[in-house]
Formats: sequence, C-alpha cells, structure tokens
Amino acid sequence: MNTDRSRWTLAPLTLALFVATSAHAGQDIDDRIQASQSAIQSFAAALQGEMMAGMEAGGPVGAIDVCRERAPEIAAEISAETGWEVGRTSLKLRNPDNAPDEWERAILEDFDSRRAEGTPAAELHHHEIVEDGDEKTFRFMRAIPTAGLCLTCHGEVGGDIQHALERLYPEDQATGYSEGDVRGAFTIIQRM
Repeated sequence: MNTDRSRWTLAPLTLALFVATSAHAGQDIDDRIQASQSAIQSFAAALQGEMMAGMEAGGPVGAIDVCRERAPEIAAEISAETGWEVGRTSLKLRNPDNAPDEWERAILEDFDSRRAEGTPAAELHHHEIVEDGDEKTFRFMRAIPTAGLCLTCHGEVGGDIQHALERLYPEDQATGYSEGDVRGAFTIIQRM
C-alpha cells in the first residue's frame, strides 16, 4: 500500500519536472531560432552593404566580384563567431560550393511549393532538430526573396553581366528569376 501511495505522491512531482523540462526545451528552441535569425540578419546586412559598395564602385560586374569573394568570407566570419555552420544555398546554383545537402534540398523544394501557393518568400523559414545516429543538430533555413535590385544579376541578364558570370561561374544556373521568387536560402547548422 505504501508503494501505491508513493507512486501517487511522486506523480505530480514527475509531471512538474516534465512540464519544466518541456518548457525549457521550448525556450531553448525559441532561443536557437532567435539566434539563427540574428546571425542571418548580420550576414544579409553585411553582404548587402558590401555589394552596394561594389555596385557603386564598379557597377553590377563589381558587385558580382564582391559577392564572389566576400559572401564566403562573411559566412566564415559568422561561423567562427557563433561556432555554427552558416551559409547560403539554392536549387539554382551560382557557386557549386553552395550546393544543398539532402535536407536543405527538401526544405528549398517546400519553400518553392509554398511560394507557388501564395506565401511570400520573405515569410518562409523552417527549423528542425535532426538526428543522425548519435549526433543531434538544430537546423534552420530562411528563404532569400528575389528583390528588384537582385534581378540585375539574377533576372534576365546579358552583355557585360552575362560575360562576367560566364567567366566567374561557368556552370551558373542562378538567372531567370522574377521579383518575389525564392532565390535560395540562408542555412544554419547548430550542433547540440
């Protein structure tokens, strides 16, 4: 009889511990989402600022050079600061080093489907805890919407821009976009 009574008196304590753990896990996920958003905002702002400076100094071809050199460096700087893997990817690659892994490809395809159904690209993001054997990672992606200025190098291109892209990215697929399309996504991997 004592055993039954102990079980019943411990149940509320166990439930409280479960609720507290779940609330903490939820807060941990919220914190990871917020930190991921912040890192992506830093990446986007730094890259946009440098591309605008490149555009002013050398026109669209200058911006292509800046993006080619600085985007990987900015991603590496933020990765070093945070201890995460920070980058960009797309279904239509310009830089083959940014090829999506299987998980990222599935999320990008989902983003394209949701965009086709009417969700604005700027509202598309996804997070998930991914388990691979003993390893757990928090993964986050946020779509990169194609803005009007992006179309200079990612829309219908020709002339000097086309020649620069052919020279720097012989296998470029990242053209033909329209304003509002999902051009790709920022991606973050946080080891847990």
